[in-house]
Amino acid sequence: MSRLAVTEKIIAQKVEKGLQWKDIAEKVGASKEWVTAACLGQMTLTEAQATTVAQIFDLSDSERKWLMQVPYKGSLPTEIPTDPLIYRLYELVNVYGTTIKELIHEEFGDGIMSAIDFDMDIQREHHQDGDRVKITMNGKFLPYKEY
Repeated sequence: MSRLAVTEKIIAQKVEKGLQWKDIAEKVGASKEWVTAACLGQMTLTEAQATTVAQIFDLSDSERKWLMQVPYKGSLPTEIPTDPLIYRLYELVNVYGTTIKELIHEEFGDGIMSAIDFDMDIQREHHQDGDRVKITMNGKFLPYKEY
């Protein structure tokens, strides 16, 4: 058994049961973005959250325990993503990353945006020319310290 095997079982159960992440998140009691990341192996669940997820996806006690282990975050199967949607986000950072960095530094100074003290919201925005994806990322600014 491994965390990857548990993730694959969760995905298979989600498909088989016809579940949606927003409904799963509501039962877990956290945002759909965070719960999805957790179920896909990128976050650590509390015991209560893991128990809820295990019940939803018919996981064994051994599989439930894997949900509470600290995962290897940010692991993709290839260095440059090949999935078209993930590749477009990669491309977005390649094209606009320096702009985002420059504007954050101009506004806040030398530092980074936290991906730990962080929220994300993904919404559908209706538009006459075709629906749009709206991704809002909100991370704490962490200035570099002098020592």
